[in-house]
Amino acid sequence: MLIRPNPLVSEVLGCAIAVHQELGPGLLESAYVRCLQLQFQSAGLPFAAEVPVPIVFQDTAIPCAYRADFVIQDTLLVELKSVSRLERVHHAQVLTYLRLLRLTESLLINFNVPLLKQGVRRFPSVDPRPST
Repeated sequence: MLIRPNPLVSEVLGCAIAVHQELGPGLLESAYVRCLQLQFQSAGLPFAAEVPVPIVFQDTAIPCAYRADFVIQDTLLVELKSVSRLERVHHAQVLTYLRLLRLTESLLINFNVPLLKQGVRRFPSVDPRPST
């Protein structure tokens, strides 16, 4: 599947690269989250941090079952990791958040890599309607 270029994605990746270049790999995810917040603010990017991800279980709404790291301009989910390698469960987490938050696309960024581009995965939106 071809994913079209998106200026917002490029801007977010530029912020992430700036953080990675200054800090390098090997820190906890929480350090990258906080520094990326500062970088987004510095770049003038509108974002929300620790966004509640709701679920519905047996007709009961659970308004904050999970928390997504960032939502940028109400369209782009950004989920951070600092792990030895991205696993399928990380991909599944991002796709689930995309569906539940009804966003258009997402970035999964692993900061624990020598070059940040090695740790970036981009996902397009998936149909938010359950299959029948």
